Amino acid sequence: METLPMTTAKSSERRGRSKQIQTSKPSVVLAFFSCLAWLYVAGRLWQDAENRTLLTNFLKKSMEQRPKVLTVEDKLMLLGCKDLERRIVEAEMDLTLAKSQGYLKNQLLQSGSSSGKKLLAVIGVYTGFGSHLNRNVYRGSWMPKGDALKKLEERGVVIRFVIGRSANRGDSLDRKIDAENRETKDFLILEGHEEAQEELPKKAKFFFSTAVQIWDAEFYVKVDDNIDLDLEGLIGLLDRSRGQESAYIGCMKSGDVVTEEGRQWYEPEWWKFGDGKSYFRHAAGSIFVLSRNLAQYININSASLKTYAHDDTSVGSWMMGVRATYKDDNRFCCSSINRDKVCSMF
Repeated sequence: METLPMTTAKSSERRGRSKQIQTSKPSVVLAFFSCLAWLYVAGRLWQDAENRTLLTNFLKKSMEQRPKVLTVEDKLMLLGCKDLERRIVEAEMDLTLAKSQGYLKNQLLQSGSSSGKKLLAVIGVYTGFGSHLNRNVYRGSWMPKGDALKKLEERGVVIRFVIGRSANRGDSLDRKIDAENRETKDFLILEGHEEAQEELPKKAKFFFSTAVQIWDAEFYVKVDDNIDLDLEGLIGLLDRSRGQESAYIGCMKSGDVVTEEGRQWYEPEWWKFGDGKSYFRHAAGSIFVLSRNLAQYININSASLKTYAHDDTSVGSWMMGVRATYKDDNRFCCSSINRDKVCSMF
């Protein structure tokens, strides 16, 4: 009877030890996973710190290399004006080249200036495809032909009939002009200009731009094909005007702008001339003269120069934008009664 309690005590002791062992295992597992979690979090924090350090260094270097003031190139890029920038640079380069070379002075010149001597004048007589008979009349009157034309060029005066190309390039109209030019050698053919009545205002841009690139002259003269010209009187007048910069010479006039469509001299853009509807001062289109630097101005800026319905008002509008010296000479008024005028109407 005394041994039974001892057995019971031993059994209780074994159960207590087993219970202690069972409760210690989850604690160890929990501690193990806690350690792993701590290591993971510490590793991520360390990695994030490294990334922040690298990013900070990169931004610091970028800020050091970035210009403090926004450049013109950045502004143009933001405004989407890269093409405009390119055109400005090209224009500046062309202008610098023109100035450095005396405005294309070293370009290969045509007959009459091959020696490099500056000419007195280049006279361009406007003509058209249907004006063959008129050209023959001029060649038999005031305009020299053949050897006489060459001798005149030796004196420093070049005369050419000015004409563009047909709308249908290479057609019979173009071929007839080419054949006539091979025989007479007195044409200035404007390859980029379409010879048509509605394109006449643009012809002035092509004439002055082409002439100033080919010939180095003091003056460039535009002449209509419906006037009789006192050539020697014009040469004397221009010779006495040598050295005049920015000279715009002609029979200066102004007049009412024709606003009614269908009438002669109708101006489609009449509304641009204000409530008075009067043209600004400009040289009459029958004949006028530009000095070399004004012809160069037209050549350099031809792409942006605005044309109106008539070539004389178009040229007059271009002269308003520069410091041109207006010379109102009534000897260029072809319909006047002035005895010493250099032109008269046919």
